[in-house]
Amino acid sequence: MPYAQRDGVDLFYEQAGAGEPELVFVPGWCCGVTSFEPQVRHFRERHAVTAVELRGFARSSVADDGYDVPTLADDVAAVCAAAGIQRAVVCGHSLGGMVAIELGYRYPGLARAVIALDPGPIDPLPRSRRIYEAFAVQLAGPRAEDARRAWVEDGVVGPTADDAVRTHIVEMMCAAPLAAARGVIESITSWNGVGALALCEAPTLVVLSGTVGSNSPDRLRAINPAVEIGVTVGSGHCHQLEVPEQVNAMIERFLALASIASK
Repeated sequence: MPYAQRDGVDLFYEQAGAGEPELVFVPGWCCGVTSFEPQVRHFRERHAVTAVELRGFARSSVADDGYDVPTLADDVAAVCAAAGIQRAVVCGHSLGGMVAIELGYRYPGLARAVIALDPGPIDPLPRSRRIYEAFAVQLAGPRAEDARRAWVEDGVVGPTADDAVRTHIVEMMCAAPLAAARGVIESITSWNGVGALALCEAPTLVVLSGTVGSNSPDRLRAINPAVEIGVTVGSGHCHQLEVPEQVNAMIERFLALASIASK
């Protein structure tokens, strides 16, 4: 199994398929590459596909620190370098969407385009900041496991997921080391998402799941008017697993309209 190493951290990745443009998938908080299984299966028929696991989660090693969004973006860039990927469409879900946007800003030569699937708060409203700050305190407390499970079951999965998807998501996310989970939540509101999105010059698509919170289309377009916005129907936060046919079609349409395949 291939690993890239950066600053003593082993970063797992999987590759499949062939063809341009190359796609790099970045999972969300506490998730592994199986959170993109429908996309990998679909796009590997015509594209080279790489799925990455962020530090601390799934098969990547747990680090003492480095769970802020800029460091995670540097990790993904290191994986691309190790895998010989020079130009790619970077697609992330949730936390991975934030990482994709940051990578688009920090590595303009690497990011051919950026796709953020229901990303975490790019320009957090005060209420969002308070929620994440309170959750970080809970993750440091004696009932951290209960707090994480409640967050996943009530907020991440939602009522629209079928039983198989729900079970997969809950088991995957609740198996991740708490130290890594807490490290991300403690640093998430310090990310300068406004700056990253405003300065990201790559074609960018944000696909929302309906309950947008801080990431309303008007707020996102005020930051970067060139951002394309899509919204899935009948799904929760993990829409790439719940309604993959909608998500895959939006990705394909975005690539075609942006003429990315020919660049």
